[in-house]
Amino acid sequence: MSATTSHQPTHREALWELEAAFDRGDLITLFGSCTVTYDGRASSELGEGDRLVILKPDGSALVHTDENQKPVNWQPPGCTHHAAVRNGQLRIRSTRTAPDETLAIHFSRISQLSAYSVTGGRSVDLLGSEEDLKQFLLENPDRIEPGFEPTETERQSSAGPIDIFGYDRDGTPVVVELKRRRVGPSAAGQLARYLTAIREEVGEAVAVRGILVAPSITDRTAALLEAEGCSFVALDPTDPDRSNSTADSGV
Repeated sequence: MSATTSHQPTHREALWELEAAFDRGDLITLFGSCTVTYDGRASSELGEGDRLVILKPDGSALVHTDENQKPVNWQPPGCTHHAAVRNGQLRIRSTRTAPDETLAIHFSRISQLSAYSVTGGRSVDLLGSEEDLKQFLLENPDRIEPGFEPTETERQSSAGPIDIFGYDRDGTPVVVELKRRRVGPSAAGQLARYLTAIREEVGEAVAVRGILVAPSITDRTAALLEAEGCSFVALDPTDPDRSNSTADSGV
């Protein structure tokens, strides 16, 4: 089992850690000062307080205080976790649609964030790693799109490191975000933040494109990519030679 732990991360650092942990399918624990709001079949609110939050890869979410063995709020397996930074807070939402329920946790301070690759019997190793996918694309850049030329990996930006940065056949800067499994809207949001960071560097007058590479995406993710003018390439890291590319303009 591997684990990563951050002590007193900034909200932005915590967001980057969470998005990476969501993509890896890690079990996540956060401890800090937060408020909690539930909206669904009923509604409830918890004021500011120190709490332990557990986010599991099966979609369940648990909020614990310093009393009793049961969580004070929770969501069952099958939910989707999202994270964002808004108004000086780290915001985490755990949602499901049948029935419609949302658990919203807003952290004003994070004391510790840990992510654990607890497989519980799930064969995570059967999936190719993100690094494998990156190396394949660097060796076969036309799989991203014909004429694409990668120039940097892990390019630093104000929004975090960019997996692959390069230029298309017309010389337009391209940001490529890699995911090794099916992803949801958070991946589109992450790509959008990278695009914003690069546009701030090069100026709004310069067009910047974004491409998300993953085995598959949700319909909501496809809609968000299309709204941002981004593209999607379907590529399975376990067998990239058999994956189909869909990196035309839009999704």
